[in-house]
Amino acid sequence: MMLTTSGLKVHLAVGVTDMRKGIDGLAMLVQGVLAQDPFSGHLFAFRGRKANLIKILYWDGTGLCLFSKRLEKGGFLWPMQTEQGAVVKLSARQLSVLLEGIDWRSPDERWRPDRAG
Repeated sequence: MMLTTSGLKVHLAVGVTDMRKGIDGLAMLVQGVLAQDPFSGHLFAFRGRKANLIKILYWDGTGLCLFSKRLEKGGFLWPMQTEQGAVVKLSARQLSVLLEGIDWRSPDERWRPDRAG
């Protein structure tokens, strides 16, 4: 997946999604609930009740693709649901940080020791 494409738009589906859904079910959510075009080339990210699994749907020009990642430890930080069909837009850099399991809202605020020893 090319995360450095200029003009790349990333949409997080706010709230909880049924992670049993596949490509067709998620594309229908993008179109029906998020009121977006699943064939736009944008990335649409979903997270389930368990915070350790994320799915990303995108159109690569020839077909719909589904990327999924499960964290073995920790979880993906996700915005709280405010209303049905709400979306939060991220930059490609924020998505990269999110996929690492780091807080995408403040990626530079990782813990590090003050001094050695």
